[in-house]
Formats: sequence, structure tokens, C-alpha cells
Amino acid sequence: MANTSLRRARLLVAYDGSTFHGFAKNPEVPTVEGALTEALEKITQTDIHLVAAGRTDAGVHARGQVLSLDLPTRTKIDSLPKKLNALCGPHIAVREAAWTDASFHARFSAIWRHYRYTVLNAATPDPFLATTAWHLHQPLDVRPMQLACDAVMGERDFSAFCRKPVSTGTSSNESSNDVDECDESDGAATDVGASRVNATGVAGRARKPASMKRYVMKATWKRTGDLVEFEVRANAFCHQMVRSLVGTFVDIGLGRRSASDMMALIRSGRRQDASPIAPAHGLCLWEVGYPASLD
Repeated sequence: MANTSLRRARLLVAYDGSTFHGFAKNPEVPTVEGALTEALEKITQTDIHLVAAGRTDAGVHARGQVLSLDLPTRTKIDSLPKKLNALCGPHIAVREAAWTDASFHARFSAIWRHYRYTVLNAATPDPFLATTAWHLHQPLDVRPMQLACDAVMGERDFSAFCRKPVSTGTSSNESSNDVDECDESDGAATDVGASRVNATGVAGRARKPASMKRYVMKATWKRTGDLVEFEVRANAFCHQMVRSLVGTFVDIGLGRRSASDMMALIRSGRRQDASPIAPAHGLCLWEVGYPASLD
């Protein structure tokens, strides 16, 4: 496509994950990145490389996904959301588009991510929530679930709740050895030994072994009628962390485990001792935070 001068841009995107096979581009199946890239290249007539704050797995939704990319300087940024939504809607909605600092990187510049997990705790299913909430007909006691939240606050090693990536040593491809590969995952800055010089996040050095340590700033359960919601905010999340935590919290709420089991699991680091992970469709990337200088 045409060579032209480029400028860093930032998109705020929402999408219904049930329609796509995850965020990351895959020529074999529909994905969020694939749909957006195709639309952007059609509009700009330029090769496009997207970077996401968190690459979500199949079935996982987003309300506040943030993307960074380089666009031709001639792009009319104010009208870009309308054009993209005409091509990608209704299952993808570009909520905002703006020029940003050349150093902005949707993933590496982020200082926190916020996820919401929704459980429909009712005797009968709701067809209007079938793709956005995990239906559980057994009564959940939210009190011990909230009590167990204390165990995950602050810096913890979440090995018991994370699927560790396969180590492949040195690589020049961001997705080959990264905890940011799929699901509700975001690589912590300390996990990547790489130069961060462009919008695509291409790395040029050997990566350090992935750490499962994460700093959780918020973790709460709340019931509103039949809806039970888990809100969690952390500097980053490793592969399957939120869904694995939810699975264990739900077992606590069902009386299958005690609230004290949460800290015991964190201390043990044994993934096989945690409860089965919760379904993907109840999870939503709600918001991503950045330093004030980049907001």
C-alpha cells in the first residue's frame, strides 16, 4: 500500500466477543483485530498494525479496549469512528479516536486494567444475557466471596490461577513467548526484556521467564438482584487469571470451599488445586488506565 508520513493514534473500542474467535488476527476465522485492520486499511489505503491493551480470547468482551496504531497524517481522525463503525458494526464499536504522543503504546504504557465478570444467579436463564453472563441456578452467598477478596489484594504470585506460557527462548515475535497471548491477559512490564520503540511492540532481545506476580488494586463482589458482579483492577493479568479466580470464588460462594482457601491457594502456587475456570463469555475488559501525561 501507499507509503506516507505516519502519526501515532489511539482508539477506544468496545466489542461483543461472542461474535469473534478472540482479538488476535487469524486468517482462518473472524477476529476483532482482523475486522478492524481490514476496515482501517480500506479507509487509509495503508498497512495497519494494531496493538491492544489486552488481547482477549474467544467469547471475552470489551467495553474499554484501547488500541495504538500509526495512521497517515492526512487521516481525518474526528470522522474515523463513524467510518469504522459503518464497516465493523454492530458487533464492534469504535467509541473514540484521537492523535496521541508518539511514545504511546496501548499495552506497555498502561498502568492498570479493569475487568468485570458477570454471573446471572437465577433459577431460570435469561436469553438477553446468554452471551454476557455465566448462568448459575444454585444460590450464591456473596459474603464469603467478598471476604476471600482480601487474599488477592496487593502484590501476589498468582501461579495457582495462571496458565504459564510455553518458554521458547529468544524471539522477535511479540506473541511467541508472552503471557499476553490470549484470554484476559496483559503482560506486566517486568516480564518482557524487549525494546519498546514502535506501535507493534516488536521485541529484539531474549525474554526473561514470565513472572506470575501481579499487583491487584481492587477486587470486589457485588449482588444487584439476580446479577452478581466481580470487579478487579490490577497492573496486569496473566493468562486465564480472572476466570480462574472467578471459578474459585464461585466455589466459595456455593459452599464447596471456604474463604480461607483463597490465601492457601496463593501460597501453594499449585494450579491443579484451584477450581475450574469460569466460562469466557461472562468476562469483559472494562477499562484501561494510563499515566495522566498520556491521557
